Amino acid sequence: MRKEHKNPKGGLTAAGRRHFKRTEGSNLKAPVKKGTNPRRVSFAARFAGMKGPMKKPDGSPTRKALALKAWGFGSVEAARNFANRNKKS
Repeated sequence: MRKEHKNPKGGLTAAGRRHFKRTEGSNLKAPVKKGTNPRRVSFAARFAGMKGPMKKPDGSPTRKALALKAWGFGSVEAARNFANRNKKS
């Protein structure tokens, strides 16, 4: 993926979402930062189970940490708690 398609704050830029729509046929949408939107609950549930560090060896945040922040979560635990509170049984 080219650098211009990655948002430095996490996730994809609008150009990155257009690129995936054109090349893959995906219909990606921007992150939902607040509320109990079903997309946000789904994201939280997926990322709550992701393995891997939140920081690189040099101390900078990983793409995982940036994505969580873009969706309004400070940590994996926060995402897990949110998903457990809001998922439909």
